[in-house]
Amino acid sequence: MRLFTDIDLDGLGCGLLAKMAYKENAEVYYCSYRNLDKRVMQFIDKPDSHNAEVYITDLAVSKEVEVKLEERFKKGRHVKMIDHHITAMHFNEYEWASVNPEYESGKKTCATSLFYDFLVENGKLEKTKALDEFTDHIRQYDTWEWEENENVQAKRLNDLFYIIGREQFEGEMLSRLLHNQDSFSLSETENQLLDIEERKIERYIFSKERQMVQTFVDEFCVGIVHGEQYLSELGNALNKQNPHLDMIVILNVGSKKVGFRTIHDDINVAEYARTFGGGGHPKASGCDMTEDAFRKFVVEIFPYESVRPDAYNNEFNVKGAKYGTSYLNKDGLISIILPLPDGTFALIHNGNKMENVFWKYEEAENFIKRNYSSWLRYDEDYIHYLSGEHAIAKDELRKTYTSFITKVHTELLNK
Repeated sequence: MRLFTDIDLDGLGCGLLAKMAYKENAEVYYCSYRNLDKRVMQFIDKPDSHNAEVYITDLAVSKEVEVKLEERFKKGRHVKMIDHHITAMHFNEYEWASVNPEYESGKKTCATSLFYDFLVENGKLEKTKALDEFTDHIRQYDTWEWEENENVQAKRLNDLFYIIGREQFEGEMLSRLLHNQDSFSLSETENQLLDIEERKIERYIFSKERQMVQTFVDEFCVGIVHGEQYLSELGNALNKQNPHLDMIVILNVGSKKVGFRTIHDDINVAEYARTFGGGGHPKASGCDMTEDAFRKFVVEIFPYESVRPDAYNNEFNVKGAKYGTSYLNKDGLISIILPLPDGTFALIHNGNKMENVFWKYEEAENFIKRNYSSWLRYDEDYIHYLSGEHAIAKDELRKTYTSFITKVHTELLNK
């Protein structure tokens, strides 16, 4: 038995299941989409491969290899592809392929869960509670369902995979699943290690947020950042902190890869990644750093300044304040969002009231962030500005902030 699978946790899950089902007869090749075709072709071209069971999971071969696999199947030789990516749906035209992004229940699938179902249904692996839990942790992490379900163990499983490396992780999980079939959990030592890692991730994201550049690329408003590790956590955090962006683009010049992440249902980054020869999930995809990608995301962006993150722990200039909220951009342009009596929100930009009507505060904020790259002003910065602009002492301003700023903003609104 030969399995060609991805290098991530979902691919590892398939490899581990193969070794549990086929034991010493399983030979697993962990591949990326860059070397998958070559490795598959090298194997199936060998005469001694004709009688082997060949599986491909969590990855899609090129058209050239696709044709070769169809020829192999027609000759009565084994080949089975199992995948869950929407971008691979066309493989369902073949008898030897099964691509299913979603169960009938509506839950999203992953390669590990589909391969597990296949092995159990075909009598190659016995179902256990521990395997059920382990497999579903991988599924929830790969589909980001873990976040909605607050399944921290799923995320921690993936973190552990990257901390200790594939070989050690695979060995320990294989031993655990074989010897304890009643339940699956991480050890106390592993959880302590992960606590330390979480603090490292938080510091990493904090530093990267201050390096992000915002601009429009093609029709999308994107945040672009260079990152070499914690890519899923980084993309997810930056998307949440910047919901006005269509997607986050993560660049790794060293490995010559580009990652695309989004939290929006109406943005399909898999389709966008395909324009650069890549693919993946609708909300998490990637591609090689092609000449076009390098030009768009590195060369043309290099002169841009990083966008400043919103102020945090403000006491006075806070989002959604009934007396209005102030934003600033690198050009010194001030934007103020003001709630109106009818429940809508007005936007004053550069001293002028805009004609746009905003039904929600978030709509107004998204508008100024997308169009002006503005950030929520820090209290000290805004109070210093108001003090100089209106000749009032800072201490006095802090004491009377609500009444004072209400008057100032009302005057701007009626100007």
